[in-house]
Amino acid sequence: MQGDQPAAASSSDMTPDADPGAAIAPAAQSSTVADPGAAIAPAAQSSTVAHPPCRRRDRLPIGIVLAGSAVLLVVVVTLGVGIGSVSLSPGAVWHVIVDHVTGHVTSTTADQIVWQIRLPRVLLAAAVGAALTTAGTVVQVLVRNALADPFLLGVSSGASVGATTVLLFGAFASLGIWAISFGSVVGALAAMATVFLVSRQGRELAPTQLILCGVVLSALFESTTSFLIFKGNPQATQSVLFWLLGSFGSANWTQLPIPVMALAIAMVYLLAQGRSLNALAMGSEPAASLGVDVRRLRRNLFVVTSLMVGVTVAVSGVIGFVGLVVPHIVRLMVGSDHRRVLPVGVLFGASFMVLGDLLARTVVSPQEMPIGVITAFIGAPTLIFLIRRRPYLYGATQ
Repeated sequence: MQGDQPAAASSSDMTPDADPGAAIAPAAQSSTVADPGAAIAPAAQSSTVAHPPCRRRDRLPIGIVLAGSAVLLVVVVTLGVGIGSVSLSPGAVWHVIVDHVTGHVTSTTADQIVWQIRLPRVLLAAAVGAALTTAGTVVQVLVRNALADPFLLGVSSGASVGATTVLLFGAFASLGIWAISFGSVVGALAAMATVFLVSRQGRELAPTQLILCGVVLSALFESTTSFLIFKGNPQATQSVLFWLLGSFGSANWTQLPIPVMALAIAMVYLLAQGRSLNALAMGSEPAASLGVDVRRLRRNLFVVTSLMVGVTVAVSGVIGFVGLVVPHIVRLMVGSDHRRVLPVGVLFGASFMVLGDLLARTVVSPQEMPIGVITAFIGAPTLIFLIRRRPYLYGATQ
């Protein structure tokens, strides 16, 4: 029976979906007793005790999770529009919104506050939060690292170089209001291409080397941004530095279309690739064995991530921690299936950013705190609490 002991001990290495009976099959075959308990008795007497297999916890239906996330977003948006130096009731907020939607516009103080000042800012914050959450989710799959986000690969730093060039030196001035967005996207794509080319080994793309190259090039891009600020217009330096820390203070309706369209296009593509993302999360070799074109998928994910990060940096500056924390929180709620993670992440990330912007406007009122400070203060303790309360491994929860 000594040959049967490894079979019993190996049950601790079973995957959650494995049949528990398979772990004791050899012991059962060597026993002449009909009672199943006698078949495993010798193995149980050994010093190596079989542990019960890990089982996935039951998940809430995706419809309930989406509905709850949508209600949360509506509540947070209402609070974001209603709270400020002039407080407005939820009824007053929605009365103004309904009037504009139905075409019955009234020139009142509440109308000016809601429609012209606060609502564009809140909606822009929601779009940026959703885009950064989606980008963070994709990057974590791309490099198979639970601590990865767009900043780790240098994409955000590259976008800030492009946007800073436009702000300080007037690059792409012929594009008018689209100049910053164009410069930011160009910087993000250039950073993505640089990281992609430097980290390649022949035709292979090693995730570890990708992370290291991203960290190094991110530092290089940040140094380039600092140099541009030093050499630029001194009168614009303070506004650029504040913008780099993240702010929605200049939000208006003309800034909304680009991030919303970029997010919509990215979500359509990513949801269509949900199964491929799940396969890539297990590694490039398992994904390839399942028929996924890993090289093509990675290249497309790089482009999608760069576009989303570029347009968000253009309208809000550099905001960290959202793409790192929110995907973790969402996976803890709905599991690791990206067909569930992506839509829930959009709603939850939007709520997270709107709440962060609300705190940035009100904590030190009448001054405004950079939102990057708020997101770090909210995100870091939340992530530590959730990880300590429930162990989390990339690709699976236990």
